[in-house]
Amino acid sequence: MSILKRSHGCGELTKEHVDQEVTLMGWVDTRRDLGGLVFIELRDRSGLLQVVFSPELDTEIHELSSKLRSEFVISVTGKVSIRPEESINKNTSSGSIELYATHLSILNTAKTPPFEIKDEVNVEEALRLKYRYLDLRRPVMQKRMRTRHKVTQLVRNYMDQHDFYEIETPMLTKRTPEGARDYLVPSRVHPGEFYALPQSPQIFKQILMVAGYEKYFQVARCFRDEDLRADRQPEFTQIDIEMSFIQQEDILNLVEDMVIKIIKEFKGVDLHQPIPRLTYEEAMDMYGSDKPDTRFDMKFIDLTDMMASSGFNGFADIAKSGGKVKAIKLDKMSDMSRNELDMLRDKAVKIGAKGLTWFIYNQDGTLKSPIAKFFTETELSEIKSISKAENGDVLLVVGDDYDTVANVLGRFRSEFGKKLNLIDPKKLSLLWVIDFPLFEYDSQNKRWAAKHHPFTSPKPEHLGYLDTDPGKCKANAYDLVLNGYELGGGSIRIHKKDVQKKMFEVLGLTDEEAKQKFGFLMDAFEFGAPPHGGLALGLDRIVMLLTDCDNIRDVIAFPKTQNATCLMTNAPSNVEPQLMRELSIRSTVIKEKDKE
Repeated sequence: MSILKRSHGCGELTKEHVDQEVTLMGWVDTRRDLGGLVFIELRDRSGLLQVVFSPELDTEIHELSSKLRSEFVISVTGKVSIRPEESINKNTSSGSIELYATHLSILNTAKTPPFEIKDEVNVEEALRLKYRYLDLRRPVMQKRMRTRHKVTQLVRNYMDQHDFYEIETPMLTKRTPEGARDYLVPSRVHPGEFYALPQSPQIFKQILMVAGYEKYFQVARCFRDEDLRADRQPEFTQIDIEMSFIQQEDILNLVEDMVIKIIKEFKGVDLHQPIPRLTYEEAMDMYGSDKPDTRFDMKFIDLTDMMASSGFNGFADIAKSGGKVKAIKLDKMSDMSRNELDMLRDKAVKIGAKGLTWFIYNQDGTLKSPIAKFFTETELSEIKSISKAENGDVLLVVGDDYDTVANVLGRFRSEFGKKLNLIDPKKLSLLWVIDFPLFEYDSQNKRWAAKHHPFTSPKPEHLGYLDTDPGKCKANAYDLVLNGYELGGGSIRIHKKDVQKKMFEVLGLTDEEAKQKFGFLMDAFEFGAPPHGGLALGLDRIVMLLTDCDNIRDVIAFPKTQNATCLMTNAPSNVEPQLMRELSIRSTVIKEKDKE
């Protein structure tokens, strides 16, 4: 039988198409043989439609339908009809109609899939990734990929409306020594030399500003050879933006307006400008994180000052020596067992703290704490007053250096936010974190390192600290946070050669090293570099949050596993010795079979 031209998608048909003859093409989702009638659910990317094969219409077509199996690819023609009331499927848009088939072509057969092509399939991720082409047929995956496409189109339209040019930057470029590890590509025509895949288009987009393009964006592929987590991949996509002649406020307003439009379009939630802002210092002081989840409260309670003059020497000594003593309050958790509290203490020690203690305010008004005996009644009353603790509450207290206290209590805050159901899963809480430190001290290598990257500008009033006290420098840097996830970040860039040179000096680069690594950027700054700044948003992470996924791999068509492999293609893999010789490289890894 000849193949007819497809006229509609399965999910496009409605009651308005009743009595029309249509031709559909897709995959057999399910098949039911009720003796006389054969029913199939036909699936394409637009949805599902029930197709009926009746011997009364065509015995040859009815017999052919008996050969159909799950995932066969078919073409079917017939007339659209109203389904009987008792068989209407209210879960699909086309559930009130069906197609009575008059023509059928089997375009291709299919093996039995290793798992059902269903949204609710319960199968190991490894099997899904091995047969990714089948996993991607699931309606939920198709919806996620459609959302990804629509988000990208919204971004492109938005940027075009604001007069940005979309410009591609090189994928084969020079290795950048700052940041994560690079993926290297050997050059055949330049033996012994290597390209690097870009960790970001950072330097090129700055050079585009020097080139006078003023407003640039790109949906950019980036690569980082780093340890993976649920929200990380070795190759990822970012919405990359750079602008000239702007200040921090300009880029923040532009980006938050775009993100609010995306959230409205895909989640139906109205968020209003301006988005709340916290300085890095405020975020760390209150939440112990530079990307806090602000859907719930549970801010840190600072007991440092009162502990400095308390009778408990353990905390008093920490407070007097510049450390911090802070707590989080767990409402109505006074029934926690000693074993649970001991487990929390052990976890705190494992994270890096010297210990953890607690104050339990029982419902009957009594206090239980392993350190209560070291405090006067006045001091105990002051702790309760500062923390606003009530009967039934628990204070978890950590005293240590600033970073350790923030790390331990930040983790416990996140853990108990989920455990106590304090987080509304439907709530979306956007936040800007601003005024990051420009540097962080690398104690292992005993030198300063850039908190973001070495092209971030210090706040103008902190320029002098580059010479006197780099640790005091605050950056013109900003991160956008949604529900505890960093959506992206950026900064106002350094645009003057002397400032960039000073930045490299603080980072421990000699003039020769700076020239060898970043000479082309420094040269560009000599030809009239405008003030400029930008930001990059993680497209994968945005789509993950918009589709309520908890794993970034579920919104990438062909992701890698947590150990950076592709189970479908078995990448990475060995290459032929001849190709290695052509590339002037060889491996030091000895395979087991080579030993034999």
